[in-house]
Parts: sequence; structure tokens; C-alpha cells
Amino acid sequence: MNNPIEQFKEEVKQNIEKLGEDTQLRELSEQWFCKSMDDKYSYNFRWMGRPIIQYPQDIMAMQEIIWDVKPDLIIETGIAHGGSLIFYASLLTLLGNHGHVLGIDIDIREHNRTEIEHHPMFDKITMYEGSSIDKDMIQKVFEFAKDYQKILVVLDSCHTGSHVLEECRLYSPLVKQGSYLVVMDTCSEMIYRRMKEANEELPDHLVRPWKLGDNAMTGLQEFLKENDRFQIDTGIDHKLQISCAPNGYLQCIKD
Repeated sequence: MNNPIEQFKEEVKQNIEKLGEDTQLRELSEQWFCKSMDDKYSYNFRWMGRPIIQYPQDIMAMQEIIWDVKPDLIIETGIAHGGSLIFYASLLTLLGNHGHVLGIDIDIREHNRTEIEHHPMFDKITMYEGSSIDKDMIQKVFEFAKDYQKILVVLDSCHTGSHVLEECRLYSPLVKQGSYLVVMDTCSEMIYRRMKEANEELPDHLVRPWKLGDNAMTGLQEFLKENDRFQIDTGIDHKLQISCAPNGYLQCIKD
């Protein structure tokens, strides 16, 4: 192979394949990840001034996906402090397109709403308050999305299995071939399993409505059993190693 660009791409591809086979690194990564959750590691990062509450590896993965897909609409359920919305809006701005970001949250805290609305990226952001699986909300979202051609969806609200399954069912029709449906916090099953095996108590910030056997991962697994339009992008898992969304990067493989 004489093309140095293609040669480098092939080298990276082989590196990622090897990472996927490295069980020792996977074990170490899971140990590190669980310990970092104890220390609320993901709370420490900001994007353009707003808390993003994501792991840097997942931020990088989303950047790569957005560059490759070049969506004109990104929908995210779960807003929190708004860092992710601003992150997506800034990337769409860098792409130079007329893309937009739609954020949905059952409770947009007033102080967060104020900060988001006064941010320089807000002209690319719309926010809806209400349950992401409410019938009226779904109608509003589909009405908003009707004029967009390439849509990327990120699910990051309530992480119970039933809620995530319903979100996947409701929002997946918006995602067309080549784009992604991303399910965040699928790490919960692994965290709760490892803590149970170690007979450790959950720290207060991990005591949530979701639990072992009922969380984002279990909802995702049920969705994949009934829907053949999506497949797990294992290459992302292999290269990240550390991620709050293992198996959660779903690529749409057919319309």
C-alpha cells in the first residue's frame, strides 16, 4: 500500500481490532471506570463553559460520529446543565451547515435554562420540557423534525429498562441508514453487577430508580431483539475501552 493516508487508516483499524481482543485491558478499564464513578468523575468537565457530565472518551466518540454523519438535526433526551446541547450545537456550527439541536427534559431547572438561553450557541438550540415518551411530546418532536433529512438521536434521560426501551421504539424511526441512535448510561448494568459481586454498597449518587437487571443496557438489549434496523458499532466500544455507553452506539444499517 503506497498511499500513506490509507496506510494509516488500516493501521488504526488493526489497532482497534486488537483492542477488542485485549481482555486484560477490558478488565482494567472496567475497574477504573467503576472507581471513577465513586468519585463522580464525569461531573468535572465543561464544554464552552457549561457542565457536560460525560466522559471525555464519549465526547470524542460523538465528535467522530457527528463529523462522519453530518446530521442536520440532533435530538437529545435529557438536558441537565446543557453542556451536551452546546457541544452538539458547536460542532454543527463548525460543520458550517444549518443544523439544529433539540433537547427534551422532564424538568429543565430554571437556572440551567437561563444559562443555556444566554449562551452564544443558543441560536442552534430548542428545548422542550416534558416526558420524552409522552404522546403529545412525541407528536411535537416529529412535527419539529419533519423538515430535517439526517437525524441523530441521543437518549440520556431516565435510565430504567422500560423507559429506555420505549424511547428506542419511539425515536428510532427518525434515524435513517448511516446515522446513529445512541443510548447513554448502558454502563449501569456493569457497575451494579461488579458492585454486587464485590458485596459493596452503592454510593448515594448511584441510588436511582434503575438497578441491576433494569437499566439502560437491559432496555437496549430488548430493543435489539425486536428491531433489525440497528447494530452495535463494536469498533467504538473497542477503541474507547472507557465509556458510559458500552454497546450503546447503535448504527442504523437500513431504512
